[in-house]
Amino acid sequence: MPLSPSQRVTLMKEIANRLSDESWALIDLTLQQFNLPIRETWSGEVAAYVMKMVERASDKKLIDVAQHLGFELNVSRTSNIEPEFWRDGMFRLFISHLASRRKVAAAIQEALWEFGISSFVAHNDIEPTSEWESQIELALSTCDALVALLHDKFHESKWTDQEIGFAMGRGVPVCSVRFGETPYGFIGRFQAFSGNQKRAEELAEEIFDAYRKNKQTQHRMSGVLVSLFEHSHSFAQAKTRIGYLEELNVWEPTFADRILAAVDDNSQVRDSWGVSDRVKQLAAKWSKR
Repeated sequence: MPLSPSQRVTLMKEIANRLSDESWALIDLTLQQFNLPIRETWSGEVAAYVMKMVERASDKKLIDVAQHLGFELNVSRTSNIEPEFWRDGMFRLFISHLASRRKVAAAIQEALWEFGISSFVAHNDIEPTSEWESQIELALSTCDALVALLHDKFHESKWTDQEIGFAMGRGVPVCSVRFGETPYGFIGRFQAFSGNQKRAEELAEEIFDAYRKNKQTQHRMSGVLVSLFEHSHSFAQAKTRIGYLEELNVWEPTFADRILAAVDDNSQVRDSWGVSDRVKQLAAKWSKR
């Protein structure tokens, strides 16, 4: 189904906004990689330049560029089905792993919930009656990112490399955790963590930090972080989570009202020492931009 005019405008606006913070060299490089035009000279604003360069792009190309920059319309997903295995409002992470290491994957999956990340672990999330391959494809088609758990013989699996290739083909960010296998091929270019001697909670926090700071996913994660703050269950959580919000490089107009409301509605936020003042300062900071 073709994009509506409104959807095209939304995509062009998001692409322009997200590329505007980059250097001219990176902007033109990105446009060229998607076979979009560039100009040697431009006297106007950066956002206007990007809008002009993408205005005649096909629907598919607009979707691909936006997805590369971390923004997706519902129509950009390979499947129109909304999978039940993703938790509402959370960042969606596909965990690629060997079947023999599903306990490690499951432990990381559970630890990631604390950070607003809903992850898919094939051997835990697929119902016994479900068609196995179609469920994996559905998860790969709807995830925001992929992390590969590189245990010994990971490369020998006939599934794991296909999962990584699928995710890379969609343009979603990929990272890996080294558990004895060295990153290879295309995934060797991406961020990798050492998993040896680390608890699942430590790895979950490293993965969370990577995706909340990644330029492709920081927009998606910003809303997740605001939601985490709103639902803080302790004083310590409120302090930690306001710290995440203070580090955001992107800000939606609704965020200020939401975090101010959290002070009124959530006693764990309101009564956490110093958090209320930090919320007011943060809301004021972004209101000036």
